[in-house]
Amino acid sequence: MLSLTLINTTHAHHHQFFNPTTTTILKPLTSPSLHHPHHHHQHHSAGPRPISASLNPPPQQQRVYQPFRPPPSPLPSQFRSLDIAGRLDILANRLGPWFEYAPLIPSLFQEGFTPPSLEEVTGISGVEQNRLVVAAKVRDSLIQSKTDPDVVAAFDMGGAELLYEIRLLSAAERSAAAEFIVRNKFDARGAQDLARAMKDFPRRRGDKGWEKFEYKSPGDCLSFMYYRKSREHRNPSEQRTAALEQAMSVAETEKAKGAILEELEWKGGEGNGKEGQVQDGVRVPVVRLKMGEVAQASSVAVLPVCRVEEREREVLEAPWQCKSEGEFGLVVADKGWARWVVLPGWEPVLGLSSGGVVVAFPDARALPWKVNRWYKEEAILVVADRGRKEVVEDEGFYMVAVDADDAGGGYGLKVERGRRLKEMGVEESLGTVVLVVRPPKEEIEDRLSDDDWE
Repeated sequence: MLSLTLINTTHAHHHQFFNPTTTTILKPLTSPSLHHPHHHHQHHSAGPRPISASLNPPPQQQRVYQPFRPPPSPLPSQFRSLDIAGRLDILANRLGPWFEYAPLIPSLFQEGFTPPSLEEVTGISGVEQNRLVVAAKVRDSLIQSKTDPDVVAAFDMGGAELLYEIRLLSAAERSAAAEFIVRNKFDARGAQDLARAMKDFPRRRGDKGWEKFEYKSPGDCLSFMYYRKSREHRNPSEQRTAALEQAMSVAETEKAKGAILEELEWKGGEGNGKEGQVQDGVRVPVVRLKMGEVAQASSVAVLPVCRVEEREREVLEAPWQCKSEGEFGLVVADKGWARWVVLPGWEPVLGLSSGGVVVAFPDARALPWKVNRWYKEEAILVVADRGRKEVVEDEGFYMVAVDADDAGGGYGLKVERGRRLKEMGVEESLGTVVLVVRPPKEEIEDRLSDDDWE
């Protein structure tokens, strides 16, 4: 023990000792233990202890924070050796095909350029910069999905605007859409309509005639869009016929063409109708409002809404004119009103320059439906034209005020067919019904057919 202490006194600060009986590293005796025997005795009575890692922490490598930098955009081989000035020259002079110089744009963004600064140097607007970059990626996806090389080549000269319009479609849909665009020689507007129709088609499941159009066919998707819009016009009317003819021109499957041809031959009851059908047809469009349809509409109509419990009083007092003014399209009415509704710019409501009014019914019993139908208790909006009050057409529909006993369900307003009003001796109504709007609904259900009116 004495020799150990002497050795420890000499090398306390330079060495550690290995104890062969415990195979543990012994802590060297510190200098305080040499000068204070009491402390020295306590240390050895406690026995050897392993060295704590915290006493001699291993050296840690210092780490410097590096912000994330995306990898450089892949550039065509002929541009990889160019400096910034060379890339700017390519863009400024449009040297080469658009899909080759388009990748230069994101590469310059990585060098610190912004869309405005790049526009100042090259003359390519920020909108066009985005269109070129996105279209180039769409073109690459067409190649990766093994689209016909001739189809891809058709977009090599000025095709960025067309490919940009199909950016939201899946890879398979893009390939089919690109082939259809080339085959039909669509412009940018046509490509945009096609992409919207293909994107919208699955959400229209349950609409009348939907099952007769093929989802995998771009032409059928576009055809169904025109087919659906045809039902927003009066039957018969030039607008309805024109929409159906447009639908027929792009339809690809025989089932779709048959559905359109059936509508073209119907024309309000003319031709060969099936036994038991109403031969005069439905002259008032009945439209199911879709979720988000107002937000997506290019034009809208704002109309005052009346309550059925107020009978004809509100219909007569509602604002007569409501129009948009100024650069911001501010809605201006000839008088104040508490309730308004915004509807997509369907042809029947856009045609109401003045006198349009909407009556909100809590259920559809105010309309001449056939009895015991599932939609009997569905809330509806009835759009009427107060500028046409005279009961003229036998098969037209008119808004009238009736006694509570005759109203069915106690309502003071009702929609009646012109023929019945004439039989009752009624010559003037509150207005001619031009449109019936049904509320949005997500679940799939049976749709209104032409023989559901009384």
